Amino acid sequence: MVRTAGEACDVLLRDGGVARIRPLRPADREALHELIARSSPRSAYMRFFTGGAASAHAYMDRITGPGYHGHALVALVGGRVVGVAEYIADPDGSEAEVGILLDDAVHGCGLGTLLLEHLALDAADEGIEELVATVLPQNRAMLRVLNDLGLPVETRYDDGQVEIRIATRPTERLVAEIEARAHEAEHNSIAHMFTPESVAVIGAGRHEARVGHRVLRNLIDGGFPGPIYPVNPRATEVCGLPAYPDVASLPGPAELAVIATPAPTVLGIARECARHEVRALVVLTSGFAEVGNREAERELLEICRQAGMRLVGPNCLGVVNTAARLNAGFLPTPPSPGPLGVMSQSGAVAAAMIERAGQLGLGISSFASVGNKADVSGNDLLEYWEDDPATRVIGLYLESFGNPRRFARIARRISARKPIIAVKSGRSAAGSRAVRSHTAAAATPDVAVDALLRACGVIREDSVQDLLDTARLLAFQPLPDGPRVAIVGNSGGPQAMTADACERLGLVVPELSPATAEALRPRLRPAAAVGNPVDLTAEADAGDIAFAIATVLADPGVDAVLTVYTPPFGSGLDATREAIAAVTRNAAKPVLACLAGHDELVDGRVPAYAFPEQAVHALARAAAHAAWRARPPASREDLPGIDSAAARRIITADLAAHPHGRWLDEGTAARLLSAYAINTAESVPVDGPERAAEAASVVGLPAVLKAVGPGLVHKSDVGGVRIGLRAPDEVRQAYREMADRLGPAMTGAIVQAMAGEGTEMIIGGVAHETFGPLIMVGLGGVATELLADRAFRVPPIDRAEAARMIAELRCAPLLYGYRGRPAADVAALEEQIVRVGRFMDDLPDVAELDLNPVIVTPDGAVAVDCRVRLAAAPPLPSPFRRRLR
Repeated sequence: MVRTAGEACDVLLRDGGVARIRPLRPADREALHELIARSSPRSAYMRFFTGGAASAHAYMDRITGPGYHGHALVALVGGRVVGVAEYIADPDGSEAEVGILLDDAVHGCGLGTLLLEHLALDAADEGIEELVATVLPQNRAMLRVLNDLGLPVETRYDDGQVEIRIATRPTERLVAEIEARAHEAEHNSIAHMFTPESVAVIGAGRHEARVGHRVLRNLIDGGFPGPIYPVNPRATEVCGLPAYPDVASLPGPAELAVIATPAPTVLGIARECARHEVRALVVLTSGFAEVGNREAERELLEICRQAGMRLVGPNCLGVVNTAARLNAGFLPTPPSPGPLGVMSQSGAVAAAMIERAGQLGLGISSFASVGNKADVSGNDLLEYWEDDPATRVIGLYLESFGNPRRFARIARRISARKPIIAVKSGRSAAGSRAVRSHTAAAATPDVAVDALLRACGVIREDSVQDLLDTARLLAFQPLPDGPRVAIVGNSGGPQAMTADACERLGLVVPELSPATAEALRPRLRPAAAVGNPVDLTAEADAGDIAFAIATVLADPGVDAVLTVYTPPFGSGLDATREAIAAVTRNAAKPVLACLAGHDELVDGRVPAYAFPEQAVHALARAAAHAAWRARPPASREDLPGIDSAAARRIITADLAAHPHGRWLDEGTAARLLSAYAINTAESVPVDGPERAAEAASVVGLPAVLKAVGPGLVHKSDVGGVRIGLRAPDEVRQAYREMADRLGPAMTGAIVQAMAGEGTEMIIGGVAHETFGPLIMVGLGGVATELLADRAFRVPPIDRAEAARMIAELRCAPLLYGYRGRPAADVAALEEQIVRVGRFMDDLPDVAELDLNPVIVTPDGAVAVDCRVRLAAAPPLPSPFRRRLR
């Protein structure tokens, strides 16, 4: 969608600063003349190919005048215009000449690239196919920007100038370039918050119980190496440091400012911080959107954006970076250093999580309590942690998603290198809108969260304890190559419990190889069992346990080793810890322990759990994450027979006739689905018993008769479906009986030939208002809701992912020849799932889709009942257009 007049967006610059891009306005004329006055002669020459300023000023008059027919954008930093970019289309509208001028002060910040990105996307929206830039050869900076943009470029040298033609169609390379540039800007932006050179604490009182005092005390006690400035107008000294009455009186710059003053004072202080060129603001104060004061929160964000400050909070606990010795918050206990990066929307959850992580030996690399998430969110923090060497695992406590689609793109990239573990509250919340399709009823917000997190490799946990259990393993041990676990221990009962837990959670406890069993026997006591689990008996000492661990680690059929020790037997707990530490020091496979009753970290790297179920849970999560990483990313398959343009024409025409959307009639739904070659049964619409009898003769007998009407949703529940009609007279009579039963609700019917005997499945889709399209497959027919046997995914879906969806279903054996039944054409079902995924991904105005049932036979898969609801969808934010939310 082309940006409309007056619409603006904020963008991050390469150095982490903030700029605003918006359409040019006639009122910008004076600011543009000031831009020319500030520009160096070289900059003006490079843009206008002339050494004088007169032509540059005349240009500014022209583009702000009433006769200007081009498209121009301006960029503002700190409220001042620092750049202007434009294109002017040629008469036929296929190409446009482009030009750009930047303030010398913002050269090298990436602003030129941002303006060109936005111009190119606006041009593509207007149908312009090429932008043409004429550049002097010595303008190497602009040549580099144009060539590195990520769009297809053609270069031609002519008469001492360089002509560069830029195709405006978005490409995969453009996505990659934009994501790389956005990542650099986000990382540098958050660095002002996590690695500041100086900190001001505004509201640093002398009373020890006050939040401002506690923050100041934490900074001092944590050993922050840079200047710390207490700001308190009623004190000259706080905690042994000189105090200052306001931000303007600070003796030096404050890169980070923490505000802990009453809510009515925050906006004024934020403006003062803006004037002092603070780069990041942490507002601990509550009293904003969480209590309904949304306007004040919007104004606070606007102050920060105008000044280029990133905002954490308001209503938060602060930020911590143990590597930088920054404790700019008021957590009840100082965080221990460690490899876990933490973001939390809840202060109470964060405090408990960080304290417990320290007790377990896990520790925190950095932490942000984002509170109301007015600006900085989990997406921003993920970009920082991706390159942070101190962070090996990322833990998130989420109450909401600000931009789920962007989260998915970022998290998918990061999960391939660093595990992300999330606890998302609100599992039991029901969807707020009324829905009538099977798919939409099943696709609750929590189901959507599960599908989103699964798609991008994020490990979802139900509790903070589970998060920390899994994080301990992932932070200090390698990922397993597979699900095969060797269990070694000194007590049969706990080992049996461990094996049972492995089976429940999808891990395998295989027989050890004969060579491993033979190696174990000579060293172990006669009563020991050398199968798997390896039961060393209660008499086993620490040396026996170490020997057994080393031996099973060498077995090529083992991917991970879990040792289960019950103290105080054998050599005792301390000696056993030392033995586990010594034997695993150079292990290439993951090793973890269950030390009954003890949650800890052995030797700072071997996670130990109090109960077997904890250990198995963590290992199962690690194995599943390793399997996700090993899969190639879902690709956009080449599907023959798709005519997306035809589908969009059908949707556009129908929404023009029904602006509020509707459930499509069967004929329109069939035409729409056929544009994506989704296999549906031939249906003949009829309006009476005689027509029904005639249609049955055409489609073939036996036939199926289905009632049609705007209020008929689950037709079989009200007698609106008759099957196995073997003669035209039976069809005629069935129509009459159905019409008598349903009355005015039945406006007609459709007649189909009976499908062959097969397994009834359902394939559906729903355009979730927050998370985007969601695809479902499950057991179909009348048992759909009763058995709730279904799997969900977020597109794109390829055949491999479709196969995994089917494999998750309890009904899957029915498709593979269960109890002598012929095997169904599962490949045809997979293709239907992939096509529905593409259909929902390409067509956001499709609000709901049910293909139920899809009859899967040995010869194919055909949808015999199709329901499609259209609703005009708001335009999605373009993944190609960089902007702060």
